[in-house]
Amino acid sequence: MPYLLATTIRGVEKIAAHRIAEILENPRIVIKPHGFSGIILIEVEKDIDVAYELIKSEVPEVESLMRVLAEIEADPQKIAEKAAELSRENIMASETFAVRTIRRGRHNFTSIEINTLVGTRIQEVTSADVDLNYPDKVVRIDIIEDKAFISIMKGEEEWKKLRPGKSLMRPLLSKLAIIQTPYGGDPEGIYRVGVRIGRAVQTFEIKELVIAPYLPVDAEELKVFIEGLVEGRDSRYRIQVKTYSHKPHKVPISVQDLYQLIRERRDELIIGTSTRGAPLVSVIEDIAKDIRRSSRVNILIGSREGLPRGVLRYSDYMIDVIPTVTLPTDHASTAIIMALLTALDSIGFFEKFTYRARSKGMRE
Repeated sequence: MPYLLATTIRGVEKIAAHRIAEILENPRIVIKPHGFSGIILIEVEKDIDVAYELIKSEVPEVESLMRVLAEIEADPQKIAEKAAELSRENIMASETFAVRTIRRGRHNFTSIEINTLVGTRIQEVTSADVDLNYPDKVVRIDIIEDKAFISIMKGEEEWKKLRPGKSLMRPLLSKLAIIQTPYGGDPEGIYRVGVRIGRAVQTFEIKELVIAPYLPVDAEELKVFIEGLVEGRDSRYRIQVKTYSHKPHKVPISVQDLYQLIRERRDELIIGTSTRGAPLVSVIEDIAKDIRRSSRVNILIGSREGLPRGVLRYSDYMIDVIPTVTLPTDHASTAIIMALLTALDSIGFFEKFTYRARSKGMRE
């Protein structure tokens, strides 16, 4: 009988299995084989493709689903030979492929060793090239203790954050300077707002954040606000360092008088934000042209009372990103950046990510 191998978030295996049992005819289901969480093995009596489509469409608890083409002993040589045999029928010489091995349990070999051995053998029988990033086909080896389950799926079924066709927005983000007027009030509220703003600007990894008062500011309030900004920025940065494949940019935070700043940057692109401004979509074409010519894009954001009219008069554009809605200070930077990115993307401003395999053979 054919197999399906499903993965779930830990803790929902039984719920997913119960739903699978309801929609399939007499399936044999093994939940958490050998005690490994997040795995369900499903043996079906009838057409495996029908069962596959039913589970994909009816069981949202299932995170990923593989058609198991072979179940064999978890021996590297046997895995390689069986994978090569299956690849003859499923991978053409004109296609690219990658091998992904996931091991659960104790073994005297590594996943990388399996990948290399299987990949080499598949190349020998198919003459297909290896592409570890965006392959046409993925040969997946799930090893659970003494058993290996082999699946072959289309490359686009893999989840990737960045894939061909997506817009490349980071180059623009690296040009954005958020100019934020200070937030005042009770110390606890000031700190919370500061943390949220700091975390937001670090999330986007913008060029810089400038705190720009235009009137005398209470020193204690400003101190608390800056402490919140730094804490929010640093907490997000620590996560980025741990999880990002690239080295994240730590957003610098500085303080400068708003009037002096706009004088100093008068030759740069300055975008003021106000509920009295023009709808962003109505001026996005002109903004896009100016952004292309600019090395830095300054976005002015007020708090509580908004920005002074004289400052807005100095701006190249005065925009309203969400007409009829007044943005709260702690969410304004996020909303404005996202609105700008979305509007620019809608007119084809950004380059699209493309990918071409760099080399042939087993090397990356």
